[in-house]
Amino acid sequence: MLYSISIVLILVASIILILAILVQNPKSGMAANFGAANQVMGVRESANILEKTTWTLAGIIVVLSLIATISMDSGAVSVSNTALQKDAEALMEKIATEAPADAMPQSEVPAEAPAETPAE
Repeated sequence: MLYSISIVLILVASIILILAILVQNPKSGMAANFGAANQVMGVRESANILEKTTWTLAGIIVVLSLIATISMDSGAVSVSNTALQKDAEALMEKIATEAPADAMPQSEVPAEAPAETPAE
């Protein structure tokens, strides 16, 4: 139950975060040349609020993700891991049986040159 609530809250926070990012003015590029226009009618204060909102929502999403991970049903996770393990083993077996023995290119290791003794 807590897992489902966490997922729903993550989705809601993600949508609000997307909207908060889209509303913000870009801080670089051609729009940065017209920075004086941002100071009219309190736009600068709303930019601070939007930036704080963005960071707060990002933190909320991280915390909710951790809560969702902790509250997962361990039985469902183990069943999922078992299924993944079986799929991986079947894939490895399929690759081993279908691939020819020399599928991996082989390179020859050069022989070591005999060590020369310095003339005395």
